[in-house]
Amino acid sequence: MADTVRIVTPVDGSVWAERAVASDRTVEAAVTTARQAQRGWAAVDLEQRAAACTRFVDAVVGMADELVPELAWQMGRPVTFGPGELRGFAERGHHMITIAPDALAPIELPDTPGFERSIDQVPVGVVLCVAPWNYPLLTAVNTIVPALMAGNAVVLKHASQTLVVGERFQEAADRAGLPHGVFTNLVLSHGQVAHALGRRWFDRVNFTGSVESGRSIERAAAGTFAGVGLELGGKDPAYVRPDANLVHTVENVVDGAFFNSGQSCCGIERVYVHRSVFDQTVDAMAEAVAAYRLGSPLDVETTLGPMVTARAADQVRAQIDAALGAGARAVVGPDRFGDADGGAGSPYLAPTLLTGVDHSMDVMAEESFGPVVGVMPVDDDAEAVRLMNDSPYGLTASIWTADVEAARTIGAQLDTGTVFMNRADYLDPALAWTGVKDTGRGVTLSVLGYGELTRPKSFHLRVDLG
Repeated sequence: MADTVRIVTPVDGSVWAERAVASDRTVEAAVTTARQAQRGWAAVDLEQRAAACTRFVDAVVGMADELVPELAWQMGRPVTFGPGELRGFAERGHHMITIAPDALAPIELPDTPGFERSIDQVPVGVVLCVAPWNYPLLTAVNTIVPALMAGNAVVLKHASQTLVVGERFQEAADRAGLPHGVFTNLVLSHGQVAHALGRRWFDRVNFTGSVESGRSIERAAAGTFAGVGLELGGKDPAYVRPDANLVHTVENVVDGAFFNSGQSCCGIERVYVHRSVFDQTVDAMAEAVAAYRLGSPLDVETTLGPMVTARAADQVRAQIDAALGAGARAVVGPDRFGDADGGAGSPYLAPTLLTGVDHSMDVMAEESFGPVVGVMPVDDDAEAVRLMNDSPYGLTASIWTADVEAARTIGAQLDTGTVFMNRADYLDPALAWTGVKDTGRGVTLSVLGYGELTRPKSFHLRVDLG
């Protein structure tokens, strides 16, 4: 096992931070403390838990001056966009706190003579949150705040690339006055996570990451009967109908595809455009893509930063090169960005817009998770639905149209967790965040998210012995 974890920043390739991996003894002690603390935390009045969680959320937001540049150094997002993640973090956290009283209320049943019956929603116990690097605040809050509100203790294992975010969360939890052990941030190896899951140290694990890593999580927890929530890969499609408002559509589709250098769980990765508006849509998209400014994420003028690692960028380059070799055309590519694109071995990758693509190409079939999108013409809604469903993934799908009923009809046929109309790449915390197929299983956010972090406990009380 490695003794330390290093963050190699995509900004300049230097070692930006290094932390010691927790010892096995430290991990076991932390879990024991969490389990003890959870019992007391579950007994705390919900209103008091809400006050503490509110202080936690506000404490994280209050670290904006530190967090925004730290995010740029750790994973490469331009500082211009850092405050947006903090706003989303606050929106989700406060929403889940607000709905908790209703979401966690006992389910009352009709009276029967001589009996009182109800179903309580009680905490599952100790929850492990394994958070990813691409939205290190937003993805973690989906589990942390509702888990705490439900009366659970939380152990956070943040991605190695963004482990300093985990430290900021611990600092916020301490400032908020959360009891010792109720929230614990640990620097863990993959082996330690697997070991802890296999020993049933956690009652639930929520993981966000790759499909293969999700399978590893499932294997580690197999036979323990602990709850497992998985948000995994995606290849989210967009369909542009002929009645779409093209100005609005192009602006938002391009943003949905290239924001965060394409490293978004629900980012648009493939676009289908009705043939009657295909050429003008591609032309407008090309103009929008070419307007990005690729460069250092520390520069306030930068609108597209580096990918998280050179290895990740090279994997996307390989997809692009394979597509071009199979007949695709780069309407916009690295040649439009000069020296800003670092080439092979660099995390700085220019945004690429491809046409002449089809589903035999990995760029249209496998997750890219980078600044590239392919655009295909379709003849009608039926062809669009067939192609949108031709994927092993299913997180979100967007439909761009003026016809609400058409969007509902098409959306009903799509194998996806969320259907968008005239928007994309956004999580409304009042809606269930979930996926189908290889995108994983489980729910976060909304009242349904609380169902994943609690278990039902029935009370069947005979009160009349007459």
